[in-house]
Amino acid sequence: MKGGLVTRTGRAVSLEGRPTGREHGPDAVVAAVRAYVDELAALGAERFGAAPAGVGLAVPGIVTATTATYSANIGWRDVPAEEFVPPGVPARLGHDVRTGGLAESVLGAGRDAGDFLFLSIGTGIAGAVVIAREPYGGSGGWGGEIGHAAVWPSGEPCACGQIGCLETYASASSIARRYEARSGRAATAKDVVSLAGAGDQVAAAVYDEAIEALAVALASYTLIMDPSLIVLGGGLSEAGPALFDPLGKRLAARLAFREAPPLRAAALGVQAGMLGAALLGWQAAGVYDAGRDWSLDVLRGGAVS
Repeated sequence: MKGGLVTRTGRAVSLEGRPTGREHGPDAVVAAVRAYVDELAALGAERFGAAPAGVGLAVPGIVTATTATYSANIGWRDVPAEEFVPPGVPARLGHDVRTGGLAESVLGAGRDAGDFLFLSIGTGIAGAVVIAREPYGGSGGWGGEIGHAAVWPSGEPCACGQIGCLETYASASSIARRYEARSGRAATAKDVVSLAGAGDQVAAAVYDEAIEALAVALASYTLIMDPSLIVLGGGLSEAGPALFDPLGKRLAARLAFREAPPLRAAALGVQAGMLGAALLGWQAAGVYDAGRDWSLDVLRGGAVS
């Protein structure tokens, strides 16, 4: 778990992370989150002389603003937001990736875009569909699962049970796994990108397939949703031009009759989840314009410490 305090004016202080304790079951995780929130509340009283006006929590799995509906990784089902916070403190929940997308929309790379896709490429792949500056979760909280859109319908099986999912080809863990399967050598996704650039043919083939899979998925998304921008975050986005240059060309090549939306790197990095949760917390407190006057330069310059 990671967490912090963010004032109405954007002053932010983060607290050292804590283990979820998920090996002890879902009830233990709920208790650990509640204890962490209590720690943050105590820190707020010490630093700012006030109790929290609201609490926002970014959690994995299927989630609504009021309920952590289900998480395969944690095992909880239908946990009300109230169980995570002290009595009487308003709380709002958000999906972890959509919450990062909210932060990028209000504070980061999507600040000047009303409608965009935030795609996080890390151990897995998940997206946040941002419409009119708000993440859209769909009718049941499943919106944005672009990582499990099929790019090769007769391709490799995915851990989710489907065939040919984007995540099977282009997540950081899949790139590493597919390279090891072909070469017999263990490597991280970062290693594979470096090896591909240095002329390793196996690495180049694996990385090329990842880029192609991303281009297929993003072309389909572009044709359906017409985003003004695609923001890429997660560990693989740190590859910089080695990702953005070939992906931009492949995406443009798959859109014959229209221009491709620009690709942009996420601006907030590992702080996106915390800052997005802070925005949810202020929304829970009834302050819906929080963040609009926060300075990204200040956030980058060490206010988040």
